[in-house]
Amino acid sequence: MIKILFVCHGNICRSTMAQSLFTHMVKERGQSASFYIDSAATSREEIGNPPHYGTVNKLRQEGIPLVPHQARQMTRQDYKEFDYLIGMDDANVRNMERIAGGDPEHKIYKLLEFAGSGRAIADPWYTGNFELTYEDVLEGCEAFLQFLKL
Repeated sequence: MIKILFVCHGNICRSTMAQSLFTHMVKERGQSASFYIDSAATSREEIGNPPHYGTVNKLRQEGIPLVPHQARQMTRQDYKEFDYLIGMDDANVRNMERIAGGDPEHKIYKLLEFAGSGRAIADPWYTGNFELTYEDVLEGCEAFLQFLKL
């Protein structure tokens, strides 16, 4: 089983969008049993909160089922348990490495790295642009599936 943790600052916008989208993509390929997919935050600000209404609305608009979720913070144990820990921007990656105590097993990535880009996925909490965030998350998830050869 491949264990994937998507991570952003608050775990209510980008990482929950990636978790729901990637879960849907894997299910459509008949590969659900091969994956465990979760998401987390680098901060404590939104712990216990549901996904942002903008994320919920965008996923609904695209016909993507929302994975039931409450925001939680990434832990050092997550680094041990997950095969891939995927952040949305450079600040996420730095904070993920801090939480994990480094990245000795090279499991921490930025989502758009899989698409050959150093771009960050803009935080719609600040931009309000859930459409652009969705397009970037989709690009990253499709590239990640290709990386996994699915």
